[in-house]
Amino acid sequence: MTIRIACIVEGRGELEAVPVLLRRMTEAINNQVQLIVPLPIRIDRSKVHRNGEIEKAVHLAAAKVGAGGGLLLILDADDDCPATLGPALLHRAQAARSDFPIASVIASREFESWFIAAVDSLRTKFREPVDAIDLDVERMRGAKEWLSRRLKNGSYSPTVDQASLAALFDLELARKRSQSFDKLWRELERLLSILGNSNG
Repeated sequence: MTIRIACIVEGRGELEAVPVLLRRMTEAINNQVQLIVPLPIRIDRSKVHRNGEIEKAVHLAAAKVGAGGGLLLILDADDDCPATLGPALLHRAQAARSDFPIASVIASREFESWFIAAVDSLRTKFREPVDAIDLDVERMRGAKEWLSRRLKNGSYSPTVDQASLAALFDLELARKRSQSFDKLWRELERLLSILGNSNG
């Protein structure tokens, strides 16, 4: 079965990383599904709260997958409360395109915090061993900087590193240590179920 999901993201690195990540997750959730993720729609953080901007992105995303597809918003919380921002964006997105199943997931605080939640599985990427025991990834600030200080090449670039980390980190470990990643898993599972039933 083929399912199409279009995504709205914030960062340039996520344009490549999110499709990689969602295909991995779909394989784990239901290996009978072939997930097609077109190049995501990117919305600058400064525009997220502006009237009409999320709505415009939602219309563009809907056009990419057409009838029978789904939409998924994946944005960073930064200093916003994920429990407030996520539902607010979902409400706006659903108002713009009520004819599509839509999910909204807010990474707390950054997309990169999901990699750090599964840091044990990324040891080959680091200069020295990293102990994950004391990391509270849901409250952690500066995830990009954290990675830059520890990666073997001495820096972290979302456009260079994000997709390779998305292809490597342990999904189950990230689910256990990050509530926001677990929410992404559950929302993707829900979308796949809805779309599978409607397209079946």
